[in-house]
Amino acid sequence: MTITEIRIKLIEGDRSRQRLRAFCSITFDGAFVVRDLKILEGNQGYFVAMPSRKLSFRCPNCRQKNAVGSNFCNACGRDLRGADPFAALSEVEPRKQYVDVAHPIDSACREEIHRAIVAAYEEEKIRAQAPGYVSSYDEYWGPDA
Repeated sequence: MTITEIRIKLIEGDRSRQRLRAFCSITFDGAFVVRDLKILEGNQGYFVAMPSRKLSFRCPNCRQKNAVGSNFCNACGRDLRGADPFAALSEVEPRKQYVDVAHPIDSACREEIHRAIVAAYEEEKIRAQAPGYVSSYDEYWGPDA
């Protein structure tokens, strides 16, 4: 499997107060795309976070889905503070609120993706210095996306 395209959307704003530097999409073999990867700046350099979704669990009363950590049911208003949203999960599963939607299976794949995305991010930062810059993300999705 080959990485055929990476599109970067730089985040503007006060860089001193936020770690998020960009969003990106990555295409494999010109046939499969993964969107909404995040490029974060940490203490030891850049980190690529895979796309994720918030976990949910069902209200024991009405079976409506609610976000993990909710105090009350969105549908019936039942107090959920005593409900264990992780009761159905394995004891091995850590108690977290988000789970990756797509992710590499092994560290070699993760490192290859990380290297390619960070290199594309560095190139995009240089391109952003040019007058009339339009991000590669906007070129593909259009200005309203």
